[in-house]
Amino acid sequence: MPSPVLDPTFARAIEQDGELAANLGERLADRVARLGGSWSFILVFLTILVGWIVLNTEILGPRSAFDPYPYIFLNLLLSMIAALQAPVIMMSQNRQSEKDRRRAMYDYQINLKAELEIRELHAKLDQLREREWSLHVALQQQQIEMLNRLLDERSRTD
Repeated sequence: MPSPVLDPTFARAIEQDGELAANLGERLADRVARLGGSWSFILVFLTILVGWIVLNTEILGPRSAFDPYPYIFLNLLLSMIAALQAPVIMMSQNRQSEKDRRRAMYDYQINLKAELEIRELHAKLDQLREREWSLHVALQQQQIEMLNRLLDERSRTD
């Protein structure tokens, strides 16, 4: 298998080659991270918290509330959500970091290939310039020889 740097068909989409295959857990982690980092989640969660507090304080009252004022059950639920959500978000971030590393590697390889191609083009241009220069020098020598012959003929006729 040719080296990807020297492979002329290397410049291809990352999604076609080398994209990390996501299993169910990774896809779920990406969705949880996407949802947990959105304004919709914050607003819905804030609404639920305010609803919980209003329900246990105002509607049910202090005697019949299932979670009265210092809201210990609510704190337990929030702690559990945070304890589960944090590692899931970290998994998603690790996966994104791996994608970023892969993209950086592809960018580096493409840049390296471009540099090699530019060097080849410079070498070809130098070769063409040398050939052109040689032809130019040869033509000048022919012209000098022709001028010398003309001068010789003129000096003989005078």
